[in-house]
Amino acid sequence: MSKVEGIIFDWAGTTVDYGCFAPVQAFLEAFEHYGIHLTKQEVREPMGMLKMDHIRTIMNMERVRKCWKEVYGKDPEEQNVQEIYQIFEPKLLQILDRYAQPKPYVLETVKKLREKGIKIGSTTGYTDEMMNIVSSKAKEAGYEPDVCFTPDATNHFGRPYPYMIFKNMQALNLSSVDSVIKIGDTVSDIEEGKSAGVRTIGVIEGSSEMGLTQEEYESLSDTQRQAEIDRVTNIFRQAGADAVILNMKELEQLV
Repeated sequence: MSKVEGIIFDWAGTTVDYGCFAPVQAFLEAFEHYGIHLTKQEVREPMGMLKMDHIRTIMNMERVRKCWKEVYGKDPEEQNVQEIYQIFEPKLLQILDRYAQPKPYVLETVKKLREKGIKIGSTTGYTDEMMNIVSSKAKEAGYEPDVCFTPDATNHFGRPYPYMIFKNMQALNLSSVDSVIKIGDTVSDIEEGKSAGVRTIGVIEGSSEMGLTQEEYESLSDTQRQAEIDRVTNIFRQAGADAVILNMKELEQLV
């Protein structure tokens, strides 16, 4: 294994916003505005993508297309995607500042990684405008990666395209994809890392794939908790993750 020069983290559900709840609520309300009632599972399935692509993916789900046709008499079109995004974006911007608290073990782990000389990058499905809010609040709480790139920096080619990772590598002067790790809490994060040819790690606790608040997770019985851990681990493994960790505390051991 090559020496690790840089680790590129996702944001919501990985380093901040335990359970990745900010976008879920905004998506639910945006579709509700058009009379489409989504399940949280439907909302979370494309999580990690550029938010416009996220809406397109939801629209193309068989059940959602059927519901849309029942309500409007025809299949959804690109114009409808744009209209829903115009509802979604302001809803998300209004609440983002409340969902930027670093997750457990993030601050300590990042400090230890930097002490080892490892650079800290980041990618996201959020836009620059959204990240201005999140990164500012996260910085107040003690978390600030060396660089952050959104799909705005890559001509709106978000995950699973590799370009945000390559932007990180260039900005951080990382010598090779073999020296880079991408870590995230969604299948889209793993696909992004695989597209770039870097090693990928999925994080379980507080992930969008698990979809639980910290209180809900901690209230599970040992049997229930292990079942959830196994379920999410399987999702990451099937997506091709090179490793899966329970939380950030376990990351240092891998690098």
